[in-house]
Amino acid sequence: MRRLPLRRLVTLATLAALGAATLGSTAACGDDSESAGGSSGPVTLRLGYFPNITHAPAVVGVEKGIFAEKLGTNVKLDPKTFNAGPAAIEAVFSGALDATYIGPNPTVNAFSKSKGEAVRVISGAASGGVALVVKPGITGAQDLKGKKIATPQLGNTQDVAVRYWLKQQGLTTTKEGGGDVKIVPQENAQTIETFNSGAIDGAWVPEPFVSRLVNAGGKVLVDERDLWPDKKFVITNLLVSTKFLKAHPDVVQRLVDGQVAANEFVNTKPDEAQQAISDAIGKITGKPLDLKLIKQAWPTLEFTNDPISSSLKAGLDHAVDVDLTEPVDLKGLYDLKYLNNALKAQGKAEVVQP
Repeated sequence: MRRLPLRRLVTLATLAALGAATLGSTAACGDDSESAGGSSGPVTLRLGYFPNITHAPAVVGVEKGIFAEKLGTNVKLDPKTFNAGPAAIEAVFSGALDATYIGPNPTVNAFSKSKGEAVRVISGAASGGVALVVKPGITGAQDLKGKKIATPQLGNTQDVAVRYWLKQQGLTTTKEGGGDVKIVPQENAQTIETFNSGAIDGAWVPEPFVSRLVNAGGKVLVDERDLWPDKKFVITNLLVSTKFLKAHPDVVQRLVDGQVAANEFVNTKPDEAQQAISDAIGKITGKPLDLKLIKQAWPTLEFTNDPISSSLKAGLDHAVDVDLTEPVDLKGLYDLKYLNNALKAQGKAEVVQP
């Protein structure tokens, strides 16, 4: 057998030792990542949100660089905008999205569809900002008999709310658009035109469409805040895919840190936040949202880190009551430890889930 020179043997031994040390270090990092939530190497976080006022913490967090700052240099933020909850949830299911700001009904649907496996709610974002706006001649629920009321989408959060409220008033609706009150699902952007043309008599919608309808001559018949305890109900929360959560819990913590910081900015610097929202929506849609409209809608919303889980559960019960969904066991939907870590670090009260 040919013998290797002594120098060659020393080199090979050194390389072997270095390789073993590297493997040991990598293994240790992997262990740390699993147990303590460390992410080795650059990570991309694909974050979804809607370019509207009810997603103000997300819009401001992206526009003002708050998320980017909290996520740090080893996390690349890849923001993606959506116009409807189902599209955002499909993106989560397909693996194209890691986390998203979204309404309560799509949240429940995602949890139910995946048998409680695919998503977790990690923070709240906003409460309120929804109303039933009608023609001036309508003064009460009974005046709605035979009338047409628009909602953003069959089975969406506002659609459930109006059908449940009408049922409480003794008025019937059907999924096909029949009953005492005809429910007409349509894009929010259409409601101003159809309201002005007389094709609909009102709409149960979120801001800024409430304010737009009021400015078009409508009046608020029902402020949805008045239907909930303490006038609080979830309109937007933040959820994450469980796959991403398990792989990068440290990144999720930093995302929630960003959410809390963004809400702080929105609540303490409303003028700057409103301008940021107008500018951001202009960049995304090509048309800035009128600053006067944002200011008009602002008082109807509360930007809160509390996901108000009791209202999400009640909304599900309402959907079951009006035959729009089946009962769902929501156990395991919320994982608020990251939120409470962020709140505790700022000396704020933790969110206690009922």
